[in-house]
Amino acid sequence: MAPILADNSKPNLPERDTYGNNGLVLVKNPHLDLMSEDFLYHFDLGTKTHDLPSMFGDVKFVCVGGSANRMRAFALFIHKELGLGADSNNITDICAGTDRYSMYKAGSVLSISHGMGIPSISIMLHELIKLLHHAKCRDVVIMRIGTSGGIGIEPGTVVVTDVAVDAFFRPQFEQIILDKVVVRNTELHQGLANDIVQCSKEIPGFSTIIGHTMCTYDFYEGQGRLDGALCSFSKEEKFEYLRKAYDAGVRNIEMESSVFAAMCHLCGLKAAVVCVTLLDRLEGDQINQSHSVLLEYQKRPQQLIAKFIKKQLDIQT
Repeated sequence: MAPILADNSKPNLPERDTYGNNGLVLVKNPHLDLMSEDFLYHFDLGTKTHDLPSMFGDVKFVCVGGSANRMRAFALFIHKELGLGADSNNITDICAGTDRYSMYKAGSVLSISHGMGIPSISIMLHELIKLLHHAKCRDVVIMRIGTSGGIGIEPGTVVVTDVAVDAFFRPQFEQIILDKVVVRNTELHQGLANDIVQCSKEIPGFSTIIGHTMCTYDFYEGQGRLDGALCSFSKEEKFEYLRKAYDAGVRNIEMESSVFAAMCHLCGLKAAVVCVTLLDRLEGDQINQSHSVLLEYQKRPQQLIAKFIKKQLDIQT
């Protein structure tokens, strides 16, 4: 059996709040200093081919989400909300040279797609964190906005995550590194979560709560669904498990929050997960809301984060 190690390593620079030295984004890899060039392959960006400080040095907020189309829509939305001008033609895909991720910049806000699942978002985060480091960005706030399945709450509710938990409801992320299982902390920034929830009080029409988010490795069996190609459990077992999750404080399920929380925590990034629920899993497994209702739901995290960003920038609503 592979040994299990707790990754309690601390940043090797003096800390200020949850940040590294002077608010810079930390990279915890001594090998990077030995490289003459760092090519961010999945972004099609590099330290020699691009002037990263000039392109990204003013970034203060990074918003990530699964869908490329959704993150483009958010970039256009935040461009308008921040009053950056009527012309949004400059909102183009910075990563157009690759088909893996999409990236858009609107003022000090970066909007990036991360695909679906832990492997996809972890690859994106490695390169994003290095990008922010190379660009010498300071005091960056990073937020995942997306969709999820709710547990025991009304569809359309927005859940702001306090801690990401695994399928055993433990606040940890297990990463296999070489022949070892490394366990990492998945707590998110509580002050940031509270600030976001406070902003929700100014937006009528939907409910926003704080709760645990369960992160799974797949959409079907790992989330206790009865409608996949494979299913080895009964309906009764499914409901017993979901009720246990609810009793443990879990209010929604998605597929990226644990590694997102773990990596941001280790690299000194203030991070939040803000996801709308598309259904109550205690009521069923399939999403059967109309397309128009789902589109309205998906806009809710965007509206909430836009409100938060505008408050931080002291822009009048």
